[in-house]
Amino acid sequence: MLRRKIVVQLNSGLQAQVATEFVRKASLYTSDINILKEGKLAVGKSIMGVMCLAIRKGEEVILIADGFDEQKAMGELGEFLSCN
Repeated sequence: MLRRKIVVQLNSGLQAQVATEFVRKASLYTSDINILKEGKLAVGKSIMGVMCLAIRKGEEVILIADGFDEQKAMGELGEFLSCN
């Protein structure tokens, strides 16, 4: 299991279209993907779960990947969240 603190740098945070893109990317991996924000855990492959966290630009989250391709998933998804 990999855990990584990330400060979200996406201009609109993880809202609507961007959340959909994150979920699409997360769903490409066999690993379990989760996001932790302020004690709330959401499944990264669930659009409703991700959107319920209401993640805004500049907020810190913990990205968690657990499974066969966790290294690759953490790299791509971590980069996605920390991009401008």
